[in-house]
Amino acid sequence: MAVGVRHCTIRFMELESSSLMKCSLLSSPLYRKQSVHFYNSSTQRYNQCCSLSMNGCQGDSRAPIGIVETRTLPAVSSPALAMERLNSAISDMIKSDPPPYDSGIIRLEVPIEEQIEALEWLHAQNHLVLPRCFFSGRRVASEMCINGASSHSKLVSVAGVGSAVFFTHLRPFSLDDWRAIRRFLSKKCPLIRAYGAIRFDATANIASEWSAFGSFYFMVPQVEFDELEGSSIIAATIAWDNAASWTYQRAIDALQATIWQLSSVLITVQKKNPHSHILANTHVPGKASWDHAVNRALQIISRNDPVLIKVVLARSTRVVTAADIDPLTWLACLKVEGENAYQFCLQPPHSPAFIGNTPEQLFHRDRLSICSEALAGTRARGGSELLDLNIEQDLLSSAKDHNEFAIVRECIRRRLEAVCSSVIIEPKKAIRKFTRVQHLYARLRGRLQAEDDEFKILSSVHPTPAVCGYPTEDARAFISETEMFDRGMYAGPVGWFGGEESEFAVGIRSALVEKGLGALIYAGTGIVEGSDSSLEWEELELKTSQFTKLMKLEAPLLTRGQSRISNQNQKGLSCLPHRI
Repeated sequence: MAVGVRHCTIRFMELESSSLMKCSLLSSPLYRKQSVHFYNSSTQRYNQCCSLSMNGCQGDSRAPIGIVETRTLPAVSSPALAMERLNSAISDMIKSDPPPYDSGIIRLEVPIEEQIEALEWLHAQNHLVLPRCFFSGRRVASEMCINGASSHSKLVSVAGVGSAVFFTHLRPFSLDDWRAIRRFLSKKCPLIRAYGAIRFDATANIASEWSAFGSFYFMVPQVEFDELEGSSIIAATIAWDNAASWTYQRAIDALQATIWQLSSVLITVQKKNPHSHILANTHVPGKASWDHAVNRALQIISRNDPVLIKVVLARSTRVVTAADIDPLTWLACLKVEGENAYQFCLQPPHSPAFIGNTPEQLFHRDRLSICSEALAGTRARGGSELLDLNIEQDLLSSAKDHNEFAIVRECIRRRLEAVCSSVIIEPKKAIRKFTRVQHLYARLRGRLQAEDDEFKILSSVHPTPAVCGYPTEDARAFISETEMFDRGMYAGPVGWFGGEESEFAVGIRSALVEKGLGALIYAGTGIVEGSDSSLEWEELELKTSQFTKLMKLEAPLLTRGQSRISNQNQKGLSCLPHRI
């Protein structure tokens, strides 16, 4: 396969001379290295050249790392002081002899005696400093807390820029790739984590909008901001591997190049609807094609000996706006109403930003304990307490939705049993409510047979029937031959690997924000016996409403839950979601 080189330019101020510098960033789609070149406007090319990172997939996945270490510095009162302390520590590392190891990863962290939103810190940074990531766990209490909270109970969200080491490839995510990530992690350093995502279907052709992500993309941030309840941490990480031609000194140089471009001045991110003006929007598929696809699926499902019991069909909506969409502003708006959901952002170099506000957990592993959940069946929230309760009862009593939910729950149970010695389901069927929608819900907990086998866990639980269908391979084949767009990371695993924990959400309720091109908004709905194509289309509109409400030119939408009981109570319809 021919490999091209892409180019972009970023500008920043040189610290010593305050002269304007230009940074030329080069990378290959195969991501062996991501390089940064410095220029000076008065002296032509600046003589410093370093790579931003190394691709950990290029190393020996079975070779142990020489040192994995976290160094915690004394706490300070502000991000500016934290950056000063980090810079001082990095200077000391440069002056000292390098560690006597051919490979290693070292995290320097400075606690800050103030809670600062990680998203605000990320928003204050130059948006051209890539890659960048953000991950926020749920804020609901549970027996196994979210976002690594069992060992770091106050961790709220994490933001990162630059990559100490990244992991990506065009081929599907494999056991060797997981081992390549695992070698940079340690139980002794639980906050050294690799954040990223995996494609929904790694065997499908990668469309141009998803090309920079490869088949998977993970990164250990060079500079990371951890938001905790009551405090914060800012950290810098270096990773090196001489076998991959990435030395300790090059890792230090790369970290300095990233830090030079960062800001300690925080800017409050807008959390009110930006109301971007829509110039155009296009659905793939359109309504007529959607009806045809759903009816074709129903014909297969209704056969006496069906090869397909459920299939999840999705839609991509291209929205073009008058002004560029800021993905972090959108994410901040989603975060306001998403306390029961995961928020995430992943943006590799030369790539759109993949953002989402997903309600669905894929799994959370804490040593030998694992939990997952089943979500299926969708209704809107009501505009009053009475209407909301009526909609809830309608969902609980729906035979069609129970059938879809039972398929998801039992399939996840069987898959967990393949990696667990025991699995418990509690509750077996309940309602999980979010700001705009509510779903049928079950929680599954298990005891793993082996502690360090996330690859086997991922292979077992993804894709769930909630985003693919059942049986899995038949549903996947139907999706492949029916959908005319690339799902990319939509509906794929999104989350992080750590030394003693890992957690992944399902990348639904998500969008790909492209500079100058607006956004691609994704949504899907499960097709089972009894489905109606028009009601399923309305469900798509409901699920995308968290994004479309951020834009103008919206019209009222009568949602599935309310349309079924509209004769009972019409007084609560004023707060219904909207469609474009």
